[in-house]
Amino acid sequence: MAVSRSFDSTYRDVRRGTLVPVYYLTGPEDVLKRELIDLLVESLTDQTTRDFNVDTRSAADVDAESFITLVETPPMLAERRIVVIRDVDRWRQNSKVRQALIRYVSNPSPTTLLVLTQGAGSDTHADLAGLTHHVDVEGLSPGRLPRWVKRHAEQVGATLAPEAIQHLIDAVGTDLSLLGMELNKLAAASSGEPIDAQGVAALVGVRRGETTHDWTAAVLDRDVPRALGILPTILGSTGVTGVRLLMLLGSRLVGTRLARTLLESGTTAGRLPAALFQHMRAARARYLGDWKAEAASWASAARRWTIEELDFAIRAAHAADRALKSTTIADESDILADLVLRLSHRKAAA
Repeated sequence: MAVSRSFDSTYRDVRRGTLVPVYYLTGPEDVLKRELIDLLVESLTDQTTRDFNVDTRSAADVDAESFITLVETPPMLAERRIVVIRDVDRWRQNSKVRQALIRYVSNPSPTTLLVLTQGAGSDTHADLAGLTHHVDVEGLSPGRLPRWVKRHAEQVGATLAPEAIQHLIDAVGTDLSLLGMELNKLAAASSGEPIDAQGVAALVGVRRGETTHDWTAAVLDRDVPRALGILPTILGSTGVTGVRLLMLLGSRLVGTRLARTLLESGTTAGRLPAALFQHMRAARARYLGDWKAEAASWASAARRWTIEELDFAIRAAHAADRALKSTTIADESDILADLVLRLSHRKAAA
């Protein structure tokens, strides 16, 4: 069985100068794929000859003959060159170019480093994974995300305080593309001055206490006035949609349902956060952000909900998601406000 390497271990190896002939990058996080490719280019080629020794192509533009030409072309004034081919999943399994690829990766050129990438959602090809250095590029772990923001901020010339980094993540989410765009804006507006949480709030347009996490926390706290009060502001924030809010709320409702189930199965309140953390780690739930904070939130919310109420809330959230995606209904705010009120009425009826 082919072994998949992690992004972190591969990134460390490349920084140490440990390179392999062929990399095969799959998984959902395209930003990290580009970062790894950039590091490979910097590690392998010199700035003065880079234009001659780096070729990046889309698989749709490469046939068997041009593929062989790309990988067999000798480097110019360098020991090795790098070829990057995107979206290799577009090559049909029995196509001539796919057959040429398999023959090549079985015996790659010592003067060419080949990087194959495919987009998020595409199935990993076992034959390629078995013949290459396969890297399944997932999202960053909760512990690494703030470090990525700090490093990227420094690269674009911005200095963020720790609380500013956390507020940016709370406001924008875990999408690295969106975080990168907001960091570029912060760098341009800050003129090199350190940025605190208030500065992030002013420049990003999302005040502390008015993030997507704050809204879902208000719903889980069953604080109806607050959930309704901050909803219009949150929906007006850059990159925030009703569907995104429901995805986050749905995850937290399911997490709270798990917490309530563990409580009723005998897990003590004191051990509950640790038990939830272990479930998140086993599920590799990177999209949840800070696992410890999430575990604490679910454990706290579980005391305010019954199993039956949570089941109703999950069904209601699913119905709201369908309504948001319907072409006949357009007002996101009304749908989400109605959901909050339905959950409140369910509590009152109980």
